[in-house]
Amino acid sequence: MKSFITPAVLALIIAPQWSNAFCTPQLSCKSRPTAFHSKESFVVSMSEDDDNERQSRLEGNRREPTVQEISIMDDMITKLMNAKPYELPNAVSKAIRVVSSPQFFMRVAERADVATEEEEKEKLSVLASNLVATIEAVVSTTEDRMDERAQEVESVVKAAAEPDSGEFLVPLTRDRVEAMRDALNELDESSLDEVFLTTVDAWMNKSQQDGMDGMVTIMQKVLQIYAGTAVVRARAQLQANVGAAVSGKDQNQADEVAEVESIKPAARFLDKMLVMDTELWDYALKNDLENETDVKAKSVMAEVQKTIEGVVLGLENGSMAQRVQAEYLRELMVRIEALE
Repeated sequence: MKSFITPAVLALIIAPQWSNAFCTPQLSCKSRPTAFHSKESFVVSMSEDDDNERQSRLEGNRREPTVQEISIMDDMITKLMNAKPYELPNAVSKAIRVVSSPQFFMRVAERADVATEEEEKEKLSVLASNLVATIEAVVSTTEDRMDERAQEVESVVKAAAEPDSGEFLVPLTRDRVEAMRDALNELDESSLDEVFLTTVDAWMNKSQQDGMDGMVTIMQKVLQIYAGTAVVRARAQLQANVGAAVSGKDQNQADEVAEVESIKPAARFLDKMLVMDTELWDYALKNDLENETDVKAKSVMAEVQKTIEGVVLGLENGSMAQRVQAEYLRELMVRIEALE
């Protein structure tokens, strides 16, 4: 399978774990507690989460950034230093974790020190000054949305509880996973933003610290369902865009091209995998790829690679959305490779 991996995709495969969608330090992929009971309220104190998150970030900032992390920061710095002032809030909000870290500001200073052109030095100096005010504004806006996103995350998590007893039984049954998927699909697409993902991540970290491994598993499932849903929607949009580009302005022809793309065996198979519980991936891959003559592992791998290049690499560099979706597709690639 290595011969089908482009350099752009290779970074996503060999990179360290970027999110907790599949594994966490406290909970391995195979470790699953049997059951635990729901609390009266799912709402986690965000002030406690913020303290824990700040502690986690501080620990991370004590080490030297990796080559990949430096590359991400440099890409973001170059983008922001050349952006118009009114473009900063939107760009910062999409990668707030990267931009607000002390390491990011240190990298801006390092680049200013080594810059040889006065224009670049000036841009970096202006960026450093503007970032402080921009981050404060973005954080203030984010806090206003946190309560709303917390309620939306709660609605998805509640769907994991057994309807009769209110208990959370882990591993989740297929019915509970589908109920969670239905709850997430009922949310407005605009709600599945960085604040939503950050809220899930904060609740997961809090559950880890409290030893609630079952809730960690459920939060992982929320991220997995989100990733599959987001990728399916982005693939559909990508196919529509390709159709429009190929056919020009004729929307009917564009729809025809998109429809042809969607009915290709490998594309159809991947779409099926993306709306399937990840616990069923291994069985589906082994059973379907062995029994379907028109779908081969090679073609599915190529379709996943195309999706990474067309969807994931187009997301804001360093954003939670990019990390979660990249890990999700990377895990699928690993499962496909295991069949060879």
